[in-house]
Amino acid sequence: MRIVVYGAEQRVGAWEGDTIVDLNRAFASYLRERGESSHQQGADARLPARLEAFIAAGPAALDDARRAIEHAARSSAEPAPDGGKIVYRANDVKLHAPWPGRRIACAGGNFADHLLGMERRRSGPDVTVEEVARRAKEEGQWGFWKVPDVVAGPDDEIPYPKRTRYLDYEGEAAIILGKAGKDIPADRIGEYVWGITLLNDWSIRDGMRVTKPLSYAQAKNFDRSTSMGPCIVVGELEPQDVDVETRVNGAVRQRYNTRDMIWSFGEILELLSQDFTFVPGDVISGGTAAGTAADKTPTGPDGSRSQELFLKVGDLVEVSSPKIGVLANRIVQG
Repeated sequence: MRIVVYGAEQRVGAWEGDTIVDLNRAFASYLRERGESSHQQGADARLPARLEAFIAAGPAALDDARRAIEHAARSSAEPAPDGGKIVYRANDVKLHAPWPGRRIACAGGNFADHLLGMERRRSGPDVTVEEVARRAKEEGQWGFWKVPDVVAGPDDEIPYPKRTRYLDYEGEAAIILGKAGKDIPADRIGEYVWGITLLNDWSIRDGMRVTKPLSYAQAKNFDRSTSMGPCIVVGELEPQDVDVETRVNGAVRQRYNTRDMIWSFGEILELLSQDFTFVPGDVISGGTAAGTAADKTPTGPDGSRSQELFLKVGDLVEVSSPKIGVLANRIVQG
């Protein structure tokens, strides 16, 4: 099942072929067909129209969503009980970021080939990927939190931050959690993953290394510094087997699979959930692999770096995965 957020009201839909099914309206129509007098109230309670509430409603809501999709296939032309449409052509609606409005945790340095490029830029060409991976394991996990008010969706524009000359992309796979928990063992990750989506962790690369143990992570937080979508795939992907590709102006920059993460999603959740309660709709992004502008751009003898691979106004960045689709964003003047 591919779940989207669509339209001016940002309602939950299911992406079926070239159509979007409004799940709440389709389920209300299903309940009306079954003769239930309070069909709209029942649909609002069991299959909410807002993403955060839909996720929090748990597995029962997903079962109702499947019933709604089957019903819509039989009665797509009928109006919903509230007078709205049940089925839309996918090309006729605006898709928004499928972000439940919850917290976003991002793993850092979680692919050895990405770390290798960053380390060679600082230490020279003799560093090996095995050495980098071993050192990363010894030093332990690290990452950062994203604190957006707005998350960009597919085809949304990303304003170029005025404080950078080196704007970078990071195509990533992210999990959406489906139930609350803390002190969660890594081997129980399957109980908590509700779905999987794509995320672009837009990054400022000007002097982002901070020597203090705590910082405000400004290099990762600015207007629209996160984009997500185009959908959340529920029940059809394994978190540790997601193919991700990133293109800039049509040229492939990244191509990898999440099986190559140094720390799995389960290990990340285990670390972060120590004395910390995750809730339905929280997001964990798995980090990025080799191919970013930062890990492909060497530092010159004088400490300078070329801007050639870094993003410029007008560039189109597309993060894609076969089952999830394409998350495309264009850089515009900030």
